[in-house]
Amino acid sequence: MQIDALQTVARGPRAEAEAAAAALDAEPATEALTYSILEEDEEHDVWRIDAFPTSAEEQASLVATLGAFPALRVVTEKLADADWLAMALSGLPPVHAGRFFVYGAHDKGLAPPSAVNLRIEAGAAFGTGHHGTTVGCLLAFDRLLKRRRFERVLDVGCGTGVLAIAAARTGSHIALGTDIDGPSVRIANENAWLNRARARFVHASGLNDGRVRCPAPYDLVFANILAPPLITLSQDIKGALKPGGIAILSGLLRVQERRVLAAYVSRGFRLERRLHRDAWATLVLRRP
Repeated sequence: MQIDALQTVARGPRAEAEAAAAALDAEPATEALTYSILEEDEEHDVWRIDAFPTSAEEQASLVATLGAFPALRVVTEKLADADWLAMALSGLPPVHAGRFFVYGAHDKGLAPPSAVNLRIEAGAAFGTGHHGTTVGCLLAFDRLLKRRRFERVLDVGCGTGVLAIAAARTGSHIALGTDIDGPSVRIANENAWLNRARARFVHASGLNDGRVRCPAPYDLVFANILAPPLITLSQDIKGALKPGGIAILSGLLRVQERRVLAAYVSRGFRLERRLHRDAWATLVLRRP
């Protein structure tokens, strides 16, 4: 059942907030929940979870899960009947991640000529470039580009399309993104047009869709999703990569890193690099 737009905020110590976030990911009723976790007050060890449930069932499970962590102070508020997403984006500063500069229309005049400028409009899609997982992927990609280029790139769970667009703008001849959310695919294709990028996005579930299989094997696969599907897709991502290909995985908390890494090491992948930003982790792995 749909509900009015709500925001649930939980504040508390880092250890408690990270444990609560891991519990939200592990709970089937909230594994698709849109939320973020960040450090609010370093001096006093205050971390904050912002969650946006979309159904009564998701809200009930969210509150019950957070309630199991007594050190967290939890508040739920109804969001005003306004374009709160647009208002939030208007207050987000542009992001520098290596050679990449990610900005919205409100910051168009700030784009430096020396950067790879990516104009990303979120609409109803996830991934403005501000989240620690997206920044981690861009930083990892920037470092890899110092050594080589990637002819064929796949972005699993593309959101706004920022990662595939970044690949297309830096020389990838094939930059394909997929998402299970139809509006995200539409927005990603619009962003590709805005950036004059030869990136293409398709509405697909998993990697077995013919439009995903046809350009394979890929030199690089981005998967900035959630820890449980990252684990589930480990064999499919291996199959989509050419031998020696690179997987950049994110969307996982530091506390989930060991479990995700174990799933890929068991498939023969070798860890090349890990990046941490706030509570989030990004893994760079090489296929055998």
